[in-house]
Amino acid sequence: MTQTSSQDATAESSATAETTAPSRRELNKAATRSSIASAALDLLRSNGSGNFTVEDIAASAGVSRRTFFNYFPSLEAALASVADGFMDHALEQFRLRPKDESILESAQAALMALADPMSVAPMAELFSLTQDNRSLARSELEAWEHCTEQIIHAARSRLGTGISELYLHALAGSVISCGKAAMTVWFVERGPDLSAESLAVLRQHLIDAMGLLGAGFAPPSNAFPQAATASPSVPTTKDRF
Repeated sequence: MTQTSSQDATAESSATAETTAPSRRELNKAATRSSIASAALDLLRSNGSGNFTVEDIAASAGVSRRTFFNYFPSLEAALASVADGFMDHALEQFRLRPKDESILESAQAALMALADPMSVAPMAELFSLTQDNRSLARSELEAWEHCTEQIIHAARSRLGTGISELYLHALAGSVISCGKAAMTVWFVERGPDLSAESLAVLRQHLIDAMGLLGAGFAPPSNAFPQAATASPSVPTTKDRF
């Protein structure tokens, strides 16, 4: 490659980076959104459900009431957004996976790439708090709905705009159901324990749940002891996602 060609390539690479890099305004907006969500979670921890208002959250975050509503339509939505960080990191890893890899293989690999179990802590804490106080169920529901939207968007970006909407929604719904199952089993096993050890268990449950979905939920060999005398089993469905 000539020096001129090398310089052109460098310039093109720099231009691409500038195009994809978030602007200062976008970074500031993301920081404000995160600050409001963190303030909402802090107040929930200290005051308990129903004992603080949007005005309290805004004051704690150092913003006006109007600014709060520029970012969130409700108190519950602000609480639900604490799960955004985990999804953002997981989807970032998902997008790095090979384009010819199946969706579920990419999803499982993305979860495995999140080596720090504390990355799931905010989402786990929100889930734990909603189990102890069902008046927060709306926040949990909003969090799952937002996760569903993000999964649909990521899958559509991978597969193209011509993909069936039924496929996208069925896929996202299945993934979310597995996520809920992993969370439920973890909470039954560990309760509201948010230690690194406990969150590592949750992370593994999420990985295993994606594996079960990818394998078509083929039962383990010891699931049905009577299988040896039963009629031949139906062949398991291979992952087509």
